[in-house]
Order: sequence, then C-alpha cells, then structure tokens
Amino acid sequence: MAALWKLSKMDLLKRLFEQHFHEPLQSIVPLQGELGGSGRQIIRLASARNKAIGILYNVREENAAFLEFSRHFFRHGLPVPEIYADDLNAGAYIEQDLGDTTLFEFLSKNRVGATIAPQVADVYRKVVGILPEFQIKAGRDLNYGACYPRGSFDRQSIVWDLNYFKYYFLRLAGIPFNEQSLEDDFERLTEFLLGADRDYFLYRDFQSRNIMLPGGNPYFLDYQGGRKGALQYDLASLLFDAKADLPPELRQQLLDHYLESVTDYADVDRETFLKHYYAYVYVRILQALGAYGFRGFYERRPHFLQSVPYALKNLRWLLHNVELPIKLPTLIAAFESMLGSEKLLRIAKEADNLVVHISSFSFHRELPKDESGNGGGFVFDGRSLPNPGREEKFRELTGKDASVIEYLNQQESVHQFLASVYSLVDASVDNYQARGFKSLMVSFGCTGGQHRSVFLAEQLAKRLRSRGGLNVELRHIELEKIGK
Repeated sequence: MAALWKLSKMDLLKRLFEQHFHEPLQSIVPLQGELGGSGRQIIRLASARNKAIGILYNVREENAAFLEFSRHFFRHGLPVPEIYADDLNAGAYIEQDLGDTTLFEFLSKNRVGATIAPQVADVYRKVVGILPEFQIKAGRDLNYGACYPRGSFDRQSIVWDLNYFKYYFLRLAGIPFNEQSLEDDFERLTEFLLGADRDYFLYRDFQSRNIMLPGGNPYFLDYQGGRKGALQYDLASLLFDAKADLPPELRQQLLDHYLESVTDYADVDRETFLKHYYAYVYVRILQALGAYGFRGFYERRPHFLQSVPYALKNLRWLLHNVELPIKLPTLIAAFESMLGSEKLLRIAKEADNLVVHISSFSFHRELPKDESGNGGGFVFDGRSLPNPGREEKFRELTGKDASVIEYLNQQESVHQFLASVYSLVDASVDNYQARGFKSLMVSFGCTGGQHRSVFLAEQLAKRLRSRGGLNVELRHIELEKIGK
C-alpha cells in the first residue's frame, strides 16, 4: 500500500511538472527522505530544459502556510523560491530549484577554526540586511490567518519552548533543579519577553541551513512556522545558531549592521531593541537544546547531540558577558550545572572526535550528499563484486541478513576489495585525526543499494567502531526508503 501511495504521489509531481513546463519529465532524484520523522520528501525533477524541486508532505496546514507565505514574499520581491504549481489537497507542490549550497555549507568550507573568510562575512551581512524586509516590509500585509500552529509567538508558544527544554533536555541530561523555582523563573522570563513589541513577522527558524546560495546570493526557505512576534528572535536564531559557531566579534558586527538596516523600515530604537535582545537569545537557545535533547536523548539519534557543545559554548559566553534586567536564579544555576555536567562534558569530548559518515546507496540514485561541506570523501563502487541480488533466495534480503553475509564472506574478491578499502580509509582516518579534522565521508554504491553496498558499509563501520577517538555514523539510504 505504501509503495502504491509513493508511486501515485510521484505521478502527481510528474503531472504538476509537465503541466507547468509543457515538456516531459526525464529525471526524478530523491534528495532526502523523511526530515526529522516529519514525512516530508524532497525530490529533484528535471526535463531537457527545466528543473524544479518537488515536495511531498501530508500536513495540509503547514503546506498551506508555506505556499501562502512564499507567494506573498515573492510578490514583494524577496529572494524565496518561486512556487510553480501545487495540489494542496494531495500534499504536493513544485518550486524553484535553488541548488545544493546552504549558508552553513559555505561557512564550513570557508573557515579555519574561529577565522571566517571575508566572503562568508559578506554573505551574512547581506542576510541580516534582508531580514527586516521579511519582518517589517513584507510582514505588514501578510495573511497571518495562514500561520500554523499559532498566529503569534505568544505566551503559549514561549511556554511550549521552555517546557520542551525542561523535559527533553534538563530531565534527560540529568541536570538537577527545583521544579517550582524553575517555573517561577520561566514565568518571569515569559513576562519579560512579552514586553517587547511583537507586531512583526517572526520567521521562527532563521538559521544557516535554511538559507540557500544559488550564484552566491542568499535565498530563504522553511518559514512555514512563521507568525507574529518580536524582531529580536530571528536575529538571535541566526547569530547564535549553535553549529555555525560564529565568533563573538562577528556576531557584534552583524548585530550592529542589522540595527542600521532595520531603521530603513521602522523606527526601532537601539536601546529598546537591546533591552530584550539577549532574553530572546536565551529562549532561542533553550528551544534548540530541547530539540537536541528530544532527537538525541529521547529518540536516540546521536547526530543531534553534536550540537550540544556549541550551544553550551554560547551559554558560557552569555553568562560571562550579559546581565539580563531580570533575575532568573534557578535557571542560571541550571545553566551552571549544565556547564559542569560530566555527562554533557563527555558529549562535548565525543563531539571533538573525527566523525566518519558511512553510507550505502544505489548508483541509480544521486550520490549521498555531504552535509559537512568538505566535498564528499571516498565513493567505492561495489558493482564489480558478485551480486547476491541475482539469486532468488537472496532477492528480498539485504546485506545485513546472515545468509547474504555468509555468501559474500565466501567470495575472495570481496575480501580483496575490503582490504583495499581498509588500507585507504585507515590511512585517511590517521591523517585526519592528526590534523584535527572533524568529518570524513565514505560511501559504498552498488546497483540497487540493498546487498553489496550495505554489506561493505556494515563491515567498515564494525572495523572503525573498534578504534578509539572517532565516532561512526552509518546510513543505508535505499533501505531507509523501504523500511528495512
């Protein structure tokens, strides 16, 4: 049934594409599967002369918000993807293809430690200069009735974010706190945040991974959670984006540039803005920590915990450099406990390790995407090896099943192949660790991405996990699509 649903949805994207561009669709390439368990699928579509991104997602209200906001921003001349066609009832739409380079990837490729290349700072300046156009210029006549799940960043929204942090980060990280005293601090913080002017468009997830750079110019995505709110929140989201790890000097320069730019659109007093700014920085960091805890501790997806040390670094800087106009003794004590937590320090130490990202995939699809910005690493072609998929008894199995493993282990060519892989990867791991690099990608491809590539990826992961000083992340891209 699920396979038929996916097929019919792909047919729907094909119809939308061909009706809009008036030429046959020639290529369908899934870029990624479900995002964060949400069910959203992103597919690159191409014909002889045109290309687009297709989206399949079954939450009507969120789709409606994205489509409404996109068309509104596009009419205002803002750099967002053009919506080509949609079928809202079926949960499908196609939009402009903005390429593959995010601001985060551009930043990662053009920095050495805390030293960020001037061209990256220039892009950030463009981004913060455009932000007031979303918040104020285009926000004035936006249809806030399309907002989902709420029309404003109000008391309820703040309470949700603070409780997210309390239950999914503090609790699961084992940080002690007095519940009533913490609730009292949350109430004081909420009242203070609500004292800021909140009559602007709040993008909600304004961060480096949601900004694309086609041709080096910023375009903006993922504002479907937008609502009315304070100006300070979105700037805090961008400048204290955990893994972007912007140096304090650059953050200050960008804050100053924003405050200069925003006066072109509204009478915003610097002192009044700054009165509430760092409180919004705190609440944004708490929301992010809640998400890291939910995905990492609760759902046991360790990739999300890699951002925790960067968020703690931001908290440490705030505690040493910022004094809020309100007292939050229990919350501040919790922050101090977090900074001294052995459990979180261990996560921080592991985050400093080299991470080896191992993937299996099908050569019928696009190569696995390198999220680190380092260029993709090794790609090994397993199609020269004996193919278990050609034998009926193995056809429905995978490279993780015992009988397939036994079959491949009996092939001398497989052992020779793995010996060569081990030699190359071991040398690179040693070199990367010596030079302090943080990410290495190793991908194994075969015809269907089900047998040989899966087996090879599993074998390398097993070998590397026996070593110290590195983290191994393993994905089987084709198996994820079929639920195996």
